[in-house]
Amino acid sequence: MKRAMTSGKRLNHEPPVVTAKLGWRYHHIGIPHTQPCARERHVAHLGVHVSGFETSPYGIEWIRFEPHCHVPEIVRTVPHIAFAVDDLDEALKGMEILIAPTQPSIGVRVAFILDDGAPVELLEFYRAKAVRQKTRHEATARR
Repeated sequence: MKRAMTSGKRLNHEPPVVTAKLGWRYHHIGIPHTQPCARERHVAHLGVHVSGFETSPYGIEWIRFEPHCHVPEIVRTVPHIAFAVDDLDEALKGMEILIAPTQPSIGVRVAFILDDGAPVELLEFYRAKAVRQKTRHEATARR
């Protein structure tokens, strides 16, 4: 597995290489748990219940997985940190991929990598291109 840091050791005051040199941006920390929460939201198509993301000033997201949710055991049991990246495919080059890129909702692509035994989520946000309706003139001009 290729590590993001290629040489040397990081000093106490230095930010991680992925933020300082690669431009990755902290997005959230996902913490798996097993007990229902009062304010959790069910995301049926993913088979999870989430809470905290919208309200935590620190980006803490609590995640409860349903039995039928097909994610690796490490994602179900170990907290993960998530970074927003500009180019998911580029960020994944040389990394140990835990969950291949998926599109859980419109406007976002997500993948998980494994770094030194820890799950890391990478998210690429994009704007879906709007489909412009043809004007009556454009529609009849082609006939």
